[in-house]
Amino acid sequence: MNQTTISTAFALLLMGSTMAAMPVRAQEAVVAASDPESLFTSPDPKLHANKQVVYGIIRDLLEANHWDKADRYLTERYIQHNPNAASGRAGVVAYFTQVLKTTPSPIPEKIKTPVAFVTAEGDLVTVGLVREVKDEKDPAKSYTTTWYDTWRIKDGKADEHWDPATKP
Repeated sequence: MNQTTISTAFALLLMGSTMAAMPVRAQEAVVAASDPESLFTSPDPKLHANKQVVYGIIRDLLEANHWDKADRYLTERYIQHNPNAASGRAGVVAYFTQVLKTTPSPIPEKIKTPVAFVTAEGDLVTVGLVREVKDEKDPAKSYTTTWYDTWRIKDGKADEHWDPATKP
């Protein structure tokens, strides 16, 4: 097989799998874990430490808006792969405090974010979140899907972040 034949076969395979993936009935709901705190632990000390950094980011920064504590969790160079916030710890803090105008609230004992799963491998931690979306065809209905955030942890702090955000 030459490269063109392989490319064509791959494209047809993708088209077929996309068509086969079209739901014939409603999807299964994405459900939050009943004990999300347990997902941020690991018997491996390095993975446990990395997951705990991410837990702190979710609880202290994203939920409680204590961006004055960002230096505990984010490196100064924090690379942001979200098109709405600048890279660098200062850029991310400015986005949340000046653009979104968040205000601090008490730091909760446990997170309230609906976490479906947490995976950690090497220096990466990915959190899958339950996301409820309005159905564009019927605004009276909604469905669940998954949002994800992935952080690269370096020297005990998040140094890089990815999510599927797009520009508004």
